[in-house]
Amino acid sequence: MKLSTRTRYGIRAVLELAENYNSGPIQLKTIARHQGISVKYLEQLMAILKSAGIVSGLRGSKGGYILTKSPDQIRLSDCFNCLEGPVITVECVENNNFCPRTCDCIARTVWAEIQKTVMDVLQSITLQSLLDKSKPNENLHYQI
Repeated sequence: MKLSTRTRYGIRAVLELAENYNSGPIQLKTIARHQGISVKYLEQLMAILKSAGIVSGLRGSKGGYILTKSPDQIRLSDCFNCLEGPVITVECVENNNFCPRTCDCIARTVWAEIQKTVMDVLQSITLQSLLDKSKPNENLHYQI
C-alpha cells in the first residue's frame, strides 16, 4: 500500500492546523511555506477537507483555515478516509460477490486482517496524539 501525495500533504496541513489550534485561522500561504506545498495544491486539499467537515475556512483579512474540532477529537482515520478513500486491500474483502473463490480463499483472510489492522491503527491515533509525540522535537515539520 502506497499513500498518495494528496494524503501525505493533506495530513501535514491538518497537523499544522492542529499545532496552532488555539491561535486562530492560518492562511494557506503560511501553511504552504511551512510545509513546502504549493498554494494551488493546498487549496484543492483544503476543499476536500472542508467538504468532509474537518476544516473550516474563514474569509477576510484575518481569515484562513481552522479545525472544526479540537485535535484530540479528530482521528487520523477521518483525514485518511476523506483524502485517500477507504482502506481496501482487495475488492473481495468488501464485496463477497466480487470473486467466485471468496468462500474458500485462504489468502482472503490475510487481506481482511491487514485491512482491519490498518484501520484500527488509523482510528487509534488522534491529531493530538501525533503532536504529543513530536513535543521533544519542537519546530518539527511533518514528513508524512
